[in-house]
Amino acid sequence: MNNSAGNAGRLLWAGLRALLVLTVVTGVLYPLAVTGIAQVAFNDKANGSEVKDASGNVVGSELIGQTYNLPKKNPDDAEEAVVPDLKWFQPRPSNGLGSNSVNTQYSLILSGATNRSGDNADLIQWVKDAKAAVVKDNSVPGHPVDPSDVPADAVTSSGSGLDPHISPAYAKLQVNRVAEKNGLDVEQVDKLVVDHTDDRVLGFIGEPRVNVLQLNIALKELTQN
Repeated sequence: MNNSAGNAGRLLWAGLRALLVLTVVTGVLYPLAVTGIAQVAFNDKANGSEVKDASGNVVGSELIGQTYNLPKKNPDDAEEAVVPDLKWFQPRPSNGLGSNSVNTQYSLILSGATNRSGDNADLIQWVKDAKAAVVKDNSVPGHPVDPSDVPADAVTSSGSGLDPHISPAYAKLQVNRVAEKNGLDVEQVDKLVVDHTDDRVLGFIGEPRVNVLQLNIALKELTQN
């Protein structure tokens, strides 16, 4: 009996020591090592790929899309229609997003796609409504928008619903409207788009893209000069 108790005690102590060692290694040393390497080698990305304005204030992340809407007349009215602020470049639609219903202090956006098939009646109507809005909002005197020129990303949300980029085609479609709303020359705004267009990664991965947040920061700086 005493021998059995001794064996059990030794096994228990060995298990406890293994638990303590693994806790220190995997719960303390490994996270510290990974965090240290990330902060030294990938400081910007490790801290959320923050985007700062000309004043050095963090205004968002280059990985997460934002909306650019006019303030609501009644912030507490959930049914009030959202109206885009047309002086800014607009991102992709976010039909796939819901809103947090648990946290009552902050309005949190949930990432997700619509998960609707291509022949879904709601999705088809969303695309039609979005296309009509893009044509209407971006048609300015002397520069009407042809519905056939509206790119797919202007009327569909991304898989995450938080895509921070738009295609160069959609950015250029907005140039005349942005120039008019801000009292700028079209050439100035067009140059902003060109300067903020990123090529394919390594020359062949993905598609050319424009980060809307960074483009709007540059636009704000241009309007303040």
